[in-house]
Amino acid sequence: MTRNGQRLLMVIDDDPAQRRLISVIAARRSWRTIFADDVDSALETLATPEGLALDAILLDHRFPETERELAGLIAALRRNRPALPLLMLTADGSVAQAVAAMRAGASDFLVKPLAPERLLSALDAAAGAGDAGELRPLAEKLSMPLAFDEVVGSAPQFRAALAIAAKAARARVPVLVEGESGVGKEVLAEAIHAASPRARRQMVHFNCGAIPANQIESALFGHEKGAFPGAFERRIGRFEEADGSTLFLDEVGEMPLAVQAKLLDAIVAGEVRPIGASYARSVDVRVIAATNRTLADEVEAERFREDLYYRLNVVQLTIPPLRERPGDVAPLARHLLARIGRQPGLRQLGITDDALALLAGYDWPGNVRQLQNALFRAAVLCEGDALTRADFPQIAQLSDEETIRRPAPVRPTEAGVTLFRPDGNLRALDEIEADVIRLAIGHYRGRMSEVARRLGIGRSTLYRKLGELGIDQSAA
Repeated sequence: MTRNGQRLLMVIDDDPAQRRLISVIAARRSWRTIFADDVDSALETLATPEGLALDAILLDHRFPETERELAGLIAALRRNRPALPLLMLTADGSVAQAVAAMRAGASDFLVKPLAPERLLSALDAAAGAGDAGELRPLAEKLSMPLAFDEVVGSAPQFRAALAIAAKAARARVPVLVEGESGVGKEVLAEAIHAASPRARRQMVHFNCGAIPANQIESALFGHEKGAFPGAFERRIGRFEEADGSTLFLDEVGEMPLAVQAKLLDAIVAGEVRPIGASYARSVDVRVIAATNRTLADEVEAERFREDLYYRLNVVQLTIPPLRERPGDVAPLARHLLARIGRQPGLRQLGITDDALALLAGYDWPGNVRQLQNALFRAAVLCEGDALTRADFPQIAQLSDEETIRRPAPVRPTEAGVTLFRPDGNLRALDEIEADVIRLAIGHYRGRMSEVARRLGIGRSTLYRKLGELGIDQSAA
């Protein structure tokens, strides 16, 4: 750490634009950034007093061309600083690259275009102020779309959100998805698109927080040749790319007010006007917006347009954080681990009961993405046939520390159904029965015949109970 309390980051990258972007984002967490054009100059810097004061290194993955070169490079960078966090930055978001980087000894793996929240999360972890070592933003590597029947979760609030999403999928109306970072907003958006009449075309993604504010309008709506300095050719924006499909606006709360006005016009009129164009083009786009903020509060603070908020908020979905649905952790872990095992360079692994108990007892501030990242890293480094508690050492340490600080939790059953109220009294039988049925629906992915068979009741009895207990059948 430097004398003025700032942490020091060395970026090994010769791209001036990328350097500026990283420097600006890192400064939000009081990091000072120094640069090295290549690996040789980085190694020279490590031997200087400034190099000895480094708190982390961010390495562009373009330099080493093979896994062997990558391993040798990391070994060279860490020869004198074995514990120094080393973050890899790459344009290749493949699982194979992630596995190679992690096995070579990288602390983290980030994908271009670099989203500010991803970099800040990684820097927080490098500084010891964020998630534990296993908890890295690696979700980009497992971004396979899921259908509604593949989305795991049995908590009532979560199933209610899925039910609304399933109904909204068939309509053209905009959808607003709110929830903390990592809860699965993009997964839900993909499921809505996959269940819609637009599923034949790929959904177009646009992260409003990953692009500099002065470039968002051009990226979203396009521009004509010569529209501004540097516009050497005509560019099609994401809105036109999504014509006939769905446009997913991630972190829409980060959008500048000036661009919000143009977005509102595009949604209302069904047409876009590229920068510098004398024409407007009609488009048929279904918009799904997501944010980790509460947009109503942003409207109140005048950081988000009220008219745009109501236009986007035709259907609102709120995804609860993982800490509010601990019964979902074990089935989610098994499901995610199975998906991880199908990735190149990895294999199918089991997971022991003691590991599942550890994961179920953790608060998961980074939500499902954090759980997936923890499983990914553990699977990459695991040498056995099943993940155990020992494969999550830092989660175990954090959980032990948290157990000491907090009182005993409400007593749940192993199935994830709470029997007792916070005051210590038993819950009503119909409430427990409703939770058991929801749990079964989530566990067996809505296969109602299987749910009825496992519960030991007839299918007609199951549907009767759904009505009596007020369980929305579409949640199945």
